[in-house]
Amino acid sequence: MSEASHRRIVIGDIHGHYDGLIKLLEAIAPGTSDEVYFLGDLIDRGPQSALVVDLVKQSYPCLLGNHEQMLLNVLSDRASYHMKHAWLQSGGNATLNSYKDSTIPQSHWEWMQSLPTYLDLGDIWLVHAGVNPKIPLEKQTAEQLCWVRDEFHSISEPYFPDKLIITGHTITFTLPGVNSGEIAQGRGWLDIDTGAYHRKSGWLTGLDITNSLVYQVNVFRNALRTLPLAEIVATVNPAEVARS
Repeated sequence: MSEASHRRIVIGDIHGHYDGLIKLLEAIAPGTSDEVYFLGDLIDRGPQSALVVDLVKQSYPCLLGNHEQMLLNVLSDRASYHMKHAWLQSGGNATLNSYKDSTIPQSHWEWMQSLPTYLDLGDIWLVHAGVNPKIPLEKQTAEQLCWVRDEFHSISEPYFPDKLIITGHTITFTLPGVNSGEIAQGRGWLDIDTGAYHRKSGWLTGLDITNSLVYQVNVFRNALRTLPLAEIVATVNPAEVARS
């Protein structure tokens, strides 16, 4: 079967790995009719956050991730020492070092301020972290959509009856029964953050939703692979998440 000419592609957490992102985009080779979306966490931990932001800002829709949210909090008037320290310890130092004179330009942080917390594509719903399953959509906060973990991954029924939720945020191998590099699947959701920055993984993932294909680049080993989604997805038992 040939691939569809109009593709919807979602790219997981990059965390400053610009060279890996370029290799991934070259492998995906998006055309003018393709839609490419980023799930947030473009920055921190990796060495080239400034270049990643530059590229995505100019060309692609992107969601707010918790690392962008941390940076915006640090730049706000209400920033405390604790907030600044937490961000720096979570990879913020690498982000500052990627900018000339450690100065983040106004155009970058203003763009981050404009990022949505979710995108509704009809049958697909994109969000950085997930949703609190006990709260209606209209009452979900940016904090929940950018940070939630176990409450979301332990849901026993899909949050939406007619939409698949695709997230990043939680490295998939930290979920029960999921190996390094695998995509995690739960009740009504897929998690495609395969831990590009983490030495246990290094895999940066792009998901072609239309053709159920997964593109991956390993940022440490300079490896590239393309696999059917069915061959690289692991199902998460919600009861095991709840017990963990």
